[in-house]
Amino acid sequence: MKGIIALEDERIFEGYSFGATGERCGEIVFNTSMMGYQEILTDPSYKGQIVTMTYPLIGNYGVNEEDVESAKPQVEGLVVKECSRIYSNWRAKKSLGEYLAEHNIIGIEGVDTRALTRHIRTCGAMKAVISTCDLDKESLVAKAKASSGLVGRDMVKEVTCKEVHPSPFTLHPSPFKVVAMDFGIKYNILRMLQKIDCEVTVVPARTSSAEILAGKPDGIFLSNGPGDPAGVPYAVKTVQELIQSAIRNPQSTIPIFGICLGHQILGLAFGGKTYKLKFGHRGGNQPVKDLLTGKIDITSQNHGFCVDINSLPQDIEVTHINPNDRTLEGMRHKKLPIFSVQYHPEASPGPHDAEYLFNRFTETMEKKDA
Repeated sequence: MKGIIALEDERIFEGYSFGATGERCGEIVFNTSMMGYQEILTDPSYKGQIVTMTYPLIGNYGVNEEDVESAKPQVEGLVVKECSRIYSNWRAKKSLGEYLAEHNIIGIEGVDTRALTRHIRTCGAMKAVISTCDLDKESLVAKAKASSGLVGRDMVKEVTCKEVHPSPFTLHPSPFKVVAMDFGIKYNILRMLQKIDCEVTVVPARTSSAEILAGKPDGIFLSNGPGDPAGVPYAVKTVQELIQSAIRNPQSTIPIFGICLGHQILGLAFGGKTYKLKFGHRGGNQPVKDLLTGKIDITSQNHGFCVDINSLPQDIEVTHINPNDRTLEGMRHKKLPIFSVQYHPEASPGPHDAEYLFNRFTETMEKKDA
C-alpha cells in the first residue's frame, strides 16, 4: 500500500506501508543509530514525533519482549529506507512490521531517507503528516500546517504514570530511597537505579513538592520525557519548590539528579531559559565533553530542545558541553547536590562512558546520610 509523508514546507516523500495503515501528525525528525530501533520506538521521549532512521536497513533482528523502554511504542510513525521481512535473532518473536501493525503504528519504507535527513538538517525539524489513506498531497500539506506541533505543548501528560507505584525493577531491601518524577521515564533508567541499590518510587508528573518531601526520600530523580519543557510549567514549579527547600535547609538537602527533559526542567527551575534546536540531537554516537576531566564521552541522545548556557545564574556550573555545536550537555549547582545531564547515560553506547553519573548520585546520597 502506498504511503506519503507531507511536510509543512510542502516537501513530499513517497513510499510504501509496512506497519499499520491510517494517518498521523507529528514532528519529523531523524535518528542516526544503526540499531536499537525497538528501544527508539518505545522511548516515551519520542511521543509526538515521526522518526526517520538514517541507517538504510532496519528490522533485520526482529522484535523481542525484553528490549523495550515502556509498555508500548510511543512514536507517531517510523520512516525507513528498507524494512527487512526476514529477521534473525534467537530472542526475536516477530518482525518489525508485525510489531508496528499490532500497536497501530504506521511504517513507511522505500523512502529516500538520505534526502529526507538532508532536508531536515537544512530546513530543521518540522510538522508533518504520515498517511496511507489520504494520498492527496495538497490535503496532507494543509493538515501538516494545521497540526499543533510541539512548541509550548504539554506532551508529558500523555506518557506520565497515572498513580504512584514502585519501580518494577526494585530489589528489597535497598539502602537508598529515591522518588522518580515520571515525565516519560525509560525502563532502563529504572534498571540502572536498581543496579546502584536504589528503592525507587515512581510518581506522576503533577505530584507536588510537599507530597515528594513527605516520603522523606534520600534522592529525587527527574526523568526524561517528550516535547517542550516550557509546556510543563507545573513540573518547573515543583522543582523550583524543591530547590527552595534545599536552600532553606542546606543541612538536610535531598540530592537531585535530572536527565534529558528533567535536565531542561531543572534549567528552567534554576531561572534559565530553553530554546528549540534546529534539528535536535538524536542517535547513539553523540560526543560530549566532560569539562571536569577533559574526556570525551560517546553518548545516546534524543532531544529537540536545549537549555541556554548564557541564561544560567552564577551559582550554576556548566559541567558538560557538546563539542559539535557547543550546546549545554550538563550542569550542577555550585553549593547544593543538584546536577543533571542532557544526554542518556542509561543507554550506554560507550558502553560504560556515562555510568559514573549514577554512581555520583549514590555518592551524594551517602554524603547526605553521613
